[in-house]
Amino acid sequence: MRIGIDFDNTIISYDAVFAAAAAARGLLPAGFAGGKQAVRDAIRRRPDGEQDWQRLQGHVYGAGIAGAQPFDGVEDFLRRARAAGARVLIVSHKTEYGHFDPHRVNLRTAALAWMEARGLFAGDGAAIDRADVHFAATRAEKLARIGALGCTLFIDDLEEVLDDPDFPAGVARILFADRAEPEGAPYRVCRSWPCIGQAVFR
Repeated sequence: MRIGIDFDNTIISYDAVFAAAAAARGLLPAGFAGGKQAVRDAIRRRPDGEQDWQRLQGHVYGAGIAGAQPFDGVEDFLRRARAAGARVLIVSHKTEYGHFDPHRVNLRTAALAWMEARGLFAGDGAAIDRADVHFAATRAEKLARIGALGCTLFIDDLEEVLDDPDFPAGVARILFADRAEPEGAPYRVCRSWPCIGQAVFR
């Protein structure tokens, strides 16, 4: 089994970081309650909100990434995959640099450093091979990489990725999202990593 997994908002959760960083910049009131989606929607309603949102993303995915946490259950899933002899491949649509980031923090380097700090490359536990982490500059490149790597399953938080007409044929799909499963969708929906583990290793 070759399990492909997206990185941003699938393995790593930025919810608390986005809210705190937005409040620190005066974009939202202190104590704002809501995850990334709520933060994005609130900021985009401001004048010049789209640029403010892109600047915030550049900070959170770069300099602010250390404050992000893995989603509950993802590390257990990775250990279970290792025990089952599955190969885990991370395939992430991530540019090298964030929009409007004056510090030019390399987002890919920051992501790798976060994985290292969380022990995802350690010799036990999750034990992802660093060479199995792949970054793509565009969605089309990401989809092509999923196919080229021979993934048998791919897990992503974006339905537009799993719904894309160019998504590689024959690859099973799981959408990591808190929503109902659309009728006729080409993927299964799981709201949590324990649910994904149950679906994959049942």
